[in-house]
Amino acid sequence: MTYDLNITFDDNLVTGNETIDTQHKELIDRIQNFVTACQNGDSKVKAIKMLDYLDEYTDFHFKEEEKLQEKSGYPERENHHEKHEEFKKTIQELHEYLQEYEGPTDRFSELVQKNVIDWLFGHIKTYDRSVAKFIFMKQNPDRC
Repeated sequence: MTYDLNITFDDNLVTGNETIDTQHKELIDRIQNFVTACQNGDSKVKAIKMLDYLDEYTDFHFKEEEKLQEKSGYPERENHHEKHEEFKKTIQELHEYLQEYEGPTDRFSELVQKNVIDWLFGHIKTYDRSVAKFIFMKQNPDRC
């Protein structure tokens, strides 16, 4: 089975917070670069390198998001942090999978679709939009 792993940042993923949206665009670009390397049959070494590249930016982005949450007093930040930790664990598991096999497989593509792409899109549309809305309401109490 083949998976359509081509992804782009579009209006469905906009949170309304410029900082978060800019970082999400970069994160999705990095995921797409990783997916492209996997689909092109690139070497295991290149796939691992691209996954490391994705992992580094994910870590940066999550820290930045969590700083925004703390600064704004977002009440659900602990739960949000736990979701970030789950995703980082998933990235580590994908890394281990790549190390174990000769390179990206169909099963690996399935795992990327379910545990990276689907997870991230769902997370942005629920958790991150909630944060952006909270920050907006806090900064604009007269508009609520």
